[in-house]
Amino acid sequence: MPRPTPAQITYGSATIVFSTLAMLLLSQTRSGIGIAVIAVAALALGLFVAVAFPAPRAGSRRPRVPRQHTSLPTESRLSEHSLHG
Repeated sequence: MPRPTPAQITYGSATIVFSTLAMLLLSQTRSGIGIAVIAVAALALGLFVAVAFPAPRAGSRRPRVPRQHTSLPTESRLSEHSLHG
């Protein structure tokens, strides 16, 4: 299994934090068992988001295309003088 990318770790962690806060605020639970259930559900959701986030494939990067210069040819640049008006 490939290692997770920093983006996958970030999205998974953010999902865990925000879903835990949302579920705790919405459920208004105060029991230890309820908080544990919410924590486990948030961890499962964060893991799902991290795994579902597409990881870059090794061959999917496009090759870099060199830029073509559109400047004037050297001869025309040399014949222009900024001191002569």
